[in-house]
Order: sequence, then C-alpha cells, then structure tokens
Amino acid sequence: MKAFIFDLNGTMIHDMEFHTRAWQSILNNDLGGNFSWAEVKQQMYGKNQELLVRMFGPNKFSAAEMESLSLEKEKRYQQEYQPHLQLLPGLPEFLEAAHQRGIPMAIGSAAIMFNIDFVLNNLNIRHYFQAIVSADDVTLSKPHPETFLEAAQQLHVAPADCIVFEDVPKGAEAAQNAGMKTVILTTTHQKAEFDALYNVLHFAADFHDPFMQTLL
Repeated sequence: MKAFIFDLNGTMIHDMEFHTRAWQSILNNDLGGNFSWAEVKQQMYGKNQELLVRMFGPNKFSAAEMESLSLEKEKRYQQEYQPHLQLLPGLPEFLEAAHQRGIPMAIGSAAIMFNIDFVLNNLNIRHYFQAIVSADDVTLSKPHPETFLEAAQQLHVAPADCIVFEDVPKGAEAAQNAGMKTVILTTTHQKAEFDALYNVLHFAADFHDPFMQTLL
C-alpha cells in the first residue's frame, strides 16, 4: 500500500478505558446522568459534542457549554492517563520502519487537537506524520468517511491505496465508506462486532503481530 492512516485513541495508544472513565464521571457526577459503563462505552465515537447530544438530546446544552464540557473531559482524561502514556507494543518499530521505507502516514482521529498534541508531543512522534486530521478539521464525524478522505487528500494518495488502522466498528465503517481497507487493533472491541464490515484485512492485538510486517 502507498499510505497508512492511523486512528489515535485505542489504535496507537491503549487509552479508551480512561476516556470512558472521564466521560462517565462528567455525565453522571457533573451532569446528573445515570449511565452505565456499557452505555458510555457504546457512545465512544465521533466528536465530544456529538456524544453529549446522543446522551442528553439536541437541546440540553448550548454550543459554548458543550465546548466547555468537552475541554474539561479531556483535561481529566489527560491527567489520569499521562502516567500510562505509551504507544501500543510494536508501534514504535512499525512507525520507524514505515518512515524508513518512505510510506506516507497520517492521523485521522475524532479527537480534538488538544488531545492529539498531548500524544504527539509527549511521545515525540510528530515527525512521522505528514498529515493530521482532527475533529476540528471535519464537518461530519465517523462513520462518515470525511476524516479519512481528507487525510488521503493531504497525503496525495488515492483512497484505495490507503490502509486504515482502527479499533472501533464506527471507525472501520468510516474506512469502508472511504473505500479503504482496515486493520483492526482489538484493544476495545471484539471481532464479532465487525462482522457486518467487508473491508477488514486483519485483527491484531498490537503491532508485534506478524501480519504488520507484510504491510511494509
């Protein structure tokens, strides 16, 4: 393949539990909700504001209130996750090998840049990526293909020549909608949850999986 596009949370770093925990705290303790862990986890895709709308309806919060809640959630997530921040096993070597081979790489994430910068700056990996598409850069979130199509455009690569690395069904569906194949990291979801999709090349626990080397 000619390019790699990486989702961030749950794909490059194993942090979805910390996101879910931060959201559950805000939704229940700050906002008076009564959502179970499973209910919150099911909504862990798309933009933060979209999650709030899905949980409370479209008229509960103003745009400014949702922006404030979104930032507060990320601050709590970062504070709790930072001591554990590291790339998935095998990913540092995979990124370096792809870089050495001249394979262009991008990040296509529903995270805001505040979170993407948190990862790239603390792990010193920004130089590997020629494009970064965040929640701030798109109108329509995954499973709409805009995120991945924009990343491919910035890399100057046809969608069909991109492989997407994802961890959630909605992200894999976005790749499918973009005409891209995907490799699933099984950090947060079971294989059976992807059964409806036809673009999945492989399931892997991490980047030490031998299949990853076949992509280089």
